[in-house]
Amino acid sequence: MLALLFASFLLFTLLHQSPISHCLHDSQLHLRQLISQCDEKCGKLHIPFPFHLNTSCASVSNVFHLSCSNSTTLYLNMDSQSYRVLEFFSDGILVDFPGSSTCRQYNDLNSFGLTINNYFGISVDNVIGLYDCEDSSLCKADCETIDLPGCDGSDSGSPACCYPLSDHTSWDFGDGFSVFSKFGCRGFSSWVVSRGTNTGKRGVKLEWAVPRNSSKGVCADNADIVNATAVDRGIRCKCQDGFVGDGYANGEGCMKSSIKDGREAHGSDCDTTKHRGNLVTILAGVIGPIFIIASLIALFCILKRPVKADMYDTDQAHLHSTISFRKACRTRLFNYHELENATRGFEDGQKLASSNNGTMYAGVLGDDTHIAVHKVPCQDERDLIQVLSRIEILSAVLHRNMARLLGCCIDSVYSPLVVYEYPANGTLQEHLHQSGEQKVCLDWYKRLRIAAETASVLAFLQYEILPPIFHHDLKSSNIFLDEDLSVKVTGFKLLTTSLGSESYSYSNPEGSRIHKSDVYNFGVLLLELITGTKNKEPPAIALQKVRNGKLEEILDTGLYYHEQPPFRREQIEVVADLATRCLLFGGDGKIGMIEVAKELIHIAKESIDGNSKRGRGPEETFSNSSLLQMISMSPDSIYVP
Repeated sequence: MLALLFASFLLFTLLHQSPISHCLHDSQLHLRQLISQCDEKCGKLHIPFPFHLNTSCASVSNVFHLSCSNSTTLYLNMDSQSYRVLEFFSDGILVDFPGSSTCRQYNDLNSFGLTINNYFGISVDNVIGLYDCEDSSLCKADCETIDLPGCDGSDSGSPACCYPLSDHTSWDFGDGFSVFSKFGCRGFSSWVVSRGTNTGKRGVKLEWAVPRNSSKGVCADNADIVNATAVDRGIRCKCQDGFVGDGYANGEGCMKSSIKDGREAHGSDCDTTKHRGNLVTILAGVIGPIFIIASLIALFCILKRPVKADMYDTDQAHLHSTISFRKACRTRLFNYHELENATRGFEDGQKLASSNNGTMYAGVLGDDTHIAVHKVPCQDERDLIQVLSRIEILSAVLHRNMARLLGCCIDSVYSPLVVYEYPANGTLQEHLHQSGEQKVCLDWYKRLRIAAETASVLAFLQYEILPPIFHHDLKSSNIFLDEDLSVKVTGFKLLTTSLGSESYSYSNPEGSRIHKSDVYNFGVLLLELITGTKNKEPPAIALQKVRNGKLEEILDTGLYYHEQPPFRREQIEVVADLATRCLLFGGDGKIGMIEVAKELIHIAKESIDGNSKRGRGPEETFSNSSLLQMISMSPDSIYVP
């Protein structure tokens, strides 16, 4: 093995010191000119592939056809609108607002009516300036440090309210700019801020891509496929390291490149001196046989190595290369020893929750990042694939009240590990049932807010995501609380092959269907918030007390029920009644998570307004279920769309 390492080191050193012999020669440069014979310009803009003016030029679709007016102004024509092209990027195109012949600092929210399609999407590199908004909860302070010029190029300063589309809390892929009208905004401007810069360029950046199902043969040799961000199932091509070009088979393609003295070298500039060529030849003749012999010895040692009888029979190398695995762990791939050290060897003292859904452990990584590790038990490879598929779905969803999925690990045989963020305030279960200095007093408002945020994220997952996502294991130990006591839901059931009544986090006496269990479990969670106790058995006693008007007998003394004003006592009773309805009717679908979320948000707003000022009704509060992603509540203010 030492001989193998030594030979490899010498060979790498020689190759690293000598330039690549097959760099861009004059013939390759000539070929590049032939390929680019459709190279077109309009005014000062060079038109890159796949955009084109002449329909005879090679492209991938007619949607990239542009028009040049008076040989000076370039337009993208789409959806009966003409968008003036301002600049090209490797992944997108910067356009002006349609019909913007005069300088207008703000445009109407409906003026940019681009329909999202399989080729274009609004890029997250855009920063939006909003004008005269009734609600300022979507305004982000970090925009103030960005230089955003006015429409006349002057330094107009940062807008009063700005929102980066990369934030995703109020805008998401597929939305238009009209979504900001729900905040009472009357106009907007847009700038593109490229990554790593602090200066914006006025206009709207559109990301372009080619549909994956029609991408066969689009990429050139020595090019990789890159997934688009804003175009659903869209891809682009990018040359591999050591190659230059646009990466497309009908474009410039990818040709070998060489770097000499810190710059790109072509043709005769790449020629090496004769004595260096002779040196390489001599050393290669010496090292070659050594390398072959060392490789044979290493291969013999590997073949002679004993194989454990209980060794993991799944081909790890193959599994790591599968598309499903790459998608599922697209955030970060952890190794087992890293997570083992973080959780102190998965000791019992680190347990946060345990059920047949797996065990959740608290841990701290080497960089002091606090994490929660969900160990999921799998019986075979089929279970493992199902878990990875569900991880892929969850990792694609962003919501302020979902614990962020940081990554995963499959090194531990059939027990994949899923890693979530673990906020500072631990779990809801700890605050409800544990005593001590670390316990935070949960007054009625905090409990109501926790219930409303939990219902909102569950409703969002069930009504805004296709296919809908159900939790299947909702309980107080799977609800994390951050420093502001905001909810971070985690602990989703990842393996659903054997879902039955025993797999619910709370037993449903009706034995209801699987996809309705979230509503029932949420009803039990509401009772737990009200009573301060956890019922391991079906909550029949608490349910009977509520229905018989004896709620006071089971209430948590920490709520100080008799000291509350009348309207708050009424709220506690209404929430208890809602818990009863979830338990009685959640199993057969007579009440859904969206109705529960509407009612709790309405009650939460009344909790802020008090008895004298009532909020809008549930129908007004949630006139559009897509606003579930935007709920923002605090003791001082609450935003209800």
